[in-house]
Amino acid sequence: MTPRRSPLAVLVLALLAEAPMHPYRMQQVIKERAQDTLVNVAQRNSVYQTLDRLVRDGLATPALTARDTGRPERTVYEITETGHATLHGWLTTMLSTPPREFPEFPVALALIALLEPPQVADLLAARIEALEAAQAAKPPAPDLPRLFLIEEEYKDALTATELAWLRRVVAELRDGTLTWNRADLAPA
Repeated sequence: MTPRRSPLAVLVLALLAEAPMHPYRMQQVIKERAQDTLVNVAQRNSVYQTLDRLVRDGLATPALTARDTGRPERTVYEITETGHATLHGWLTTMLSTPPREFPEFPVALALIALLEPPQVADLLAARIEALEAAQAAKPPAPDLPRLFLIEEEYKDALTATELAWLRRVVAELRDGTLTWNRADLAPA
């Protein structure tokens, strides 16, 4: 059976490809690198569960168990050869093949006819404000080579494109270029 890929599994394997480490250290590194904006690690248990799955699938293995004075026992994990090959395969697929994803925003857009145009304009304007506030609250990019910031550059480009599109749609809703009458859309 092919191991199941997830963003967190890819990131955990990549960390193990850098160096053997224990799950708590992985959690710390993910946060230090601000990669917690890429994967959901709000619950520490998610790293442990992902690591358990990677071990079960033969992609990672316990390397050693150690205990520092006054600390609980910690198992350090390392990537296996199969893990290296799988990581390489996952990365090449993720970079070359657009996934079939199902985000919720397009679903809501597909159903805007259930609301009135002025309400949709207000809701999309609120989305614009939220996106702008999130962009404004981002800390300045660290002084690192572009290679280490490329995912943030990509996310910023997506946000800029979404903002431009939202502004056009809100303007069309407000000037009546994009409109509908819910009563006319009701099934007969």
